[in-house]
Amino acid sequence: MKKLLYLSLPTLLLTPFAFVSAAGLDDVVDTIGNLISALIPIMLALAVVVFFWGLAMYLLKAGDEEGQKGARNLMIYGVIAIFVMVSLWGLVGILASTFGVEDESAPNIDWFQQ
Repeated sequence: MKKLLYLSLPTLLLTPFAFVSAAGLDDVVDTIGNLISALIPIMLALAVVVFFWGLAMYLLKAGDEEGQKGARNLMIYGVIAIFVMVSLWGLVGILASTFGVEDESAPNIDWFQQ
């Protein structure tokens, strides 16, 4: 039974690569782009929730100095995360408009498909 497990492990590890090789490079790039596009708003919403959670904890722990310190740190982390994500989002938008990359589709790489 152990031999079967050891023999099947490499097969399971190589399965995603076999699946990806069946699709074209454009499909893989589109899938990764769609995944990132879906994760950005979720991460931004999570940062906002972290900030408001820290705010609620700060208000609820009015008498506890140590609890307020932890809640304050949570709010600071939330604000930093929001700032970094929005700044990078804006920077990517500025760079895209500067270099004329307005099309949201994946670039066509003809030399790679040969």
